[in-house]
Amino acid sequence: MSEVSTAPSAPARPRLFGGLEAGERKLVIAIAAIALIGVGIATYLVYIHYAGIKPFCVAGNGGCEKVQTSDYAKLAGIPVAVLGLAGYLAILASLFVRGDLGRLAGAAIALSGFGFSMYLTYREIFTIKAICHWCVASAVLMTLLAGLTVARLIRAES
Repeated sequence: MSEVSTAPSAPARPRLFGGLEAGERKLVIAIAAIALIGVGIATYLVYIHYAGIKPFCVAGNGGCEKVQTSDYAKLAGIPVAVLGLAGYLAILASLFVRGDLGRLAGAAIALSGFGFSMYLTYREIFTIKAICHWCVASAVLMTLLAGLTVARLIRAES
Protein backbone atom coordinates (compact mmCIF):
# COMPACT_ATOMS: atom_id res chain seq x y z
CA MET A 1 0.00 0.00 0.00
CA SER A 2 1.41 3.42 -0.87
CA GLU A 3 1.48 6.29 1.56
CA VAL A 4 -0.35 9.51 0.86
CA SER A 5 1.64 12.59 1.72
CA THR A 6 -0.12 14.96 4.08
CA ALA A 7 2.62 17.58 3.98
CA PRO A 8 1.34 21.00 3.01
CA SER A 9 2.13 22.01 -0.52
CA ALA A 10 4.49 24.87 -1.20
CA PRO A 11 2.80 28.26 -1.26
CA ALA A 12 1.81 29.40 -4.72
CA ARG A 13 3.94 32.08 -6.32
CA PRO A 14 2.28 35.46 -6.61
CA ARG A 15 0.45 35.82 -9.91
CA LEU A 16 2.85 38.56 -10.95
CA PHE A 17 5.79 36.15 -11.18
CA GLY A 18 4.21 32.74 -11.64
CA GLY A 19 5.27 31.07 -14.86
CA LEU A 20 7.67 33.81 -15.99
CA GLU A 21 11.11 32.90 -17.18
CA ALA A 22 14.03 34.48 -15.31
CA GLY A 23 14.78 37.22 -17.86
CA GLU A 24 11.19 38.39 -18.05
CA ARG A 25 10.84 38.17 -14.27
CA LYS A 26 13.75 40.62 -13.89
CA LEU A 27 12.14 43.00 -16.37
CA VAL A 28 8.80 42.80 -14.55
CA ILE A 29 10.48 43.54 -11.21
CA ALA A 30 12.35 46.51 -12.68
CA ILE A 31 9.18 47.85 -14.35
CA ALA A 32 7.21 47.45 -11.13
CA ALA A 33 9.87 49.21 -9.04
CA ILE A 34 10.20 52.16 -11.42
CA ALA A 35 6.43 52.49 -11.83
CA LEU A 36 6.02 52.53 -8.02
CA ILE A 37 8.52 55.39 -7.77
CA GLY A 38 6.49 57.16 -10.46
CA VAL A 39 3.31 56.57 -8.44
CA GLY A 40 5.02 58.22 -5.48
CA ILE A 41 6.06 61.31 -7.46
CA ALA A 42 2.69 61.65 -9.19
CA THR A 43 0.82 61.18 -5.89
CA TYR A 44 2.86 64.00 -4.36
CA LEU A 45 2.11 66.29 -7.31
CA VAL A 46 -1.61 65.44 -7.19
CA TYR A 47 -1.61 66.16 -3.45
CA ILE A 48 0.03 69.57 -3.77
CA HIS A 49 -2.31 70.46 -6.63
CA TYR A 50 -5.49 69.75 -4.68
CA ALA A 51 -4.08 71.02 -1.36
CA GLY A 52 -3.19 74.28 -3.07
CA ILE A 53 0.32 74.32 -1.66
CA LYS A 54 3.65 75.13 -3.29
CA PRO A 55 5.76 72.17 -4.40
CA PHE A 56 9.06 71.56 -2.68
CA CYS A 57 11.70 72.59 -5.20
CA VAL A 58 15.30 71.53 -4.59
CA ALA A 59 16.71 74.21 -6.86
CA GLY A 60 14.82 76.82 -4.88
CA ASN A 61 14.31 79.05 -7.91
CA GLY A 62 10.54 78.61 -8.11
CA GLY A 63 10.71 76.57 -11.30
CA CYS A 64 8.47 73.84 -9.92
CA GLU A 65 5.81 76.32 -8.85
CA LYS A 66 5.96 78.12 -12.19
CA VAL A 67 5.54 74.85 -14.11
CA GLN A 68 2.83 73.50 -11.78
CA THR A 69 0.74 76.66 -12.14
CA SER A 70 1.26 77.09 -15.89
CA ASP A 71 -1.38 76.62 -18.56
CA TYR A 72 0.33 73.32 -19.40
CA ALA A 73 -0.26 71.83 -15.93
CA LYS A 74 -3.73 70.71 -17.05
CA LEU A 75 -5.03 68.90 -20.11
CA ALA A 76 -8.73 69.37 -20.81
CA GLY A 77 -9.14 70.52 -17.21
CA ILE A 78 -7.42 67.45 -15.75
CA PRO A 79 -4.16 68.05 -13.85
CA VAL A 80 -1.25 66.46 -15.70
CA ALA A 81 -0.19 64.87 -12.40
CA VAL A 82 -3.49 62.94 -12.31
CA LEU A 83 -2.82 61.70 -15.85
CA GLY A 84 0.68 60.65 -14.81
CA LEU A 85 -0.62 58.82 -11.75
CA ALA A 86 -3.17 57.01 -13.92
CA GLY A 87 -0.42 56.10 -16.40
CA TYR A 88 1.91 54.67 -13.76
CA LEU A 89 -0.95 52.70 -12.18
CA ALA A 90 -1.99 51.37 -15.61
CA ILE A 91 1.57 50.21 -16.29
CA LEU A 92 1.56 48.40 -12.95
CA ALA A 93 -1.83 46.85 -13.76
CA SER A 94 -0.53 45.66 -17.15
CA LEU A 95 2.00 43.50 -15.30
CA PHE A 96 -0.88 41.40 -13.98
CA VAL A 97 -2.30 40.75 -17.45
CA ARG A 98 -0.91 37.49 -18.83
CA GLY A 99 0.73 37.09 -22.18
CA ASP A 100 1.12 39.38 -25.13
CA LEU A 101 -1.85 41.56 -24.19
CA GLY A 102 -0.23 42.62 -20.91
CA ARG A 103 3.15 43.21 -22.54
CA LEU A 104 1.62 45.19 -25.40
CA ALA A 105 -0.58 47.27 -23.09
CA GLY A 106 2.37 48.11 -20.83
CA ALA A 107 4.52 49.15 -23.79
CA ALA A 108 1.73 51.21 -25.38
CA ILE A 109 1.02 53.07 -22.13
CA ALA A 110 4.70 53.67 -21.40
CA LEU A 111 5.41 54.87 -24.95
CA SER A 112 2.42 57.24 -24.78
CA GLY A 113 3.67 58.52 -21.43
CA PHE A 114 7.15 58.95 -22.86
CA GLY A 115 5.81 60.98 -25.80
CA PHE A 116 3.69 63.15 -23.53
CA SER A 117 6.66 63.65 -21.17
CA MET A 118 8.80 64.81 -24.08
CA TYR A 119 6.10 67.28 -25.13
CA LEU A 120 5.84 68.64 -21.58
CA THR A 121 9.62 68.88 -21.29
CA TYR A 122 9.66 70.88 -24.53
CA ARG A 123 7.01 73.21 -23.05
CA GLU A 124 9.01 73.61 -19.83
CA ILE A 125 12.16 74.61 -21.68
CA PHE A 126 10.82 76.69 -24.57
CA THR A 127 7.43 78.03 -23.46
CA ILE A 128 7.34 78.20 -19.65
CA LYS A 129 11.11 78.78 -19.42
CA ALA A 130 11.30 76.96 -16.10
CA ILE A 131 12.26 73.45 -15.07
CA CYS A 132 10.48 71.39 -12.43
CA HIS A 133 12.71 68.67 -11.01
CA TRP A 134 9.62 66.54 -10.22
CA CYS A 135 8.64 66.68 -13.88
CA VAL A 136 12.16 65.84 -15.00
CA ALA A 137 12.25 62.87 -12.60
CA SER A 138 8.92 61.65 -13.95
CA ALA A 139 10.13 62.05 -17.55
CA VAL A 140 13.26 60.02 -16.76
CA LEU A 141 11.16 57.30 -15.12
CA MET A 142 8.76 57.18 -18.07
CA THR A 143 11.70 56.98 -20.48
CA LEU A 144 13.08 54.01 -18.52
CA LEU A 145 9.64 52.40 -18.48
CA ALA A 146 9.25 52.86 -22.23
CA GLY A 147 12.58 51.14 -22.82
CA LEU A 148 11.95 48.29 -20.40
CA THR A 149 8.38 47.60 -21.53
CA VAL A 150 9.43 47.57 -25.19
CA ALA A 151 12.36 45.27 -24.31
CA ARG A 152 9.91 42.96 -22.53
CA LEU A 153 7.63 42.96 -25.57
CA ILE A 154 10.46 42.29 -28.05
CA ARG A 155 11.99 39.61 -25.82
CA ALA A 156 8.69 37.70 -25.84
CA GLU A 157 8.60 37.83 -29.64
CA SER A 158 11.98 36.14 -30.05
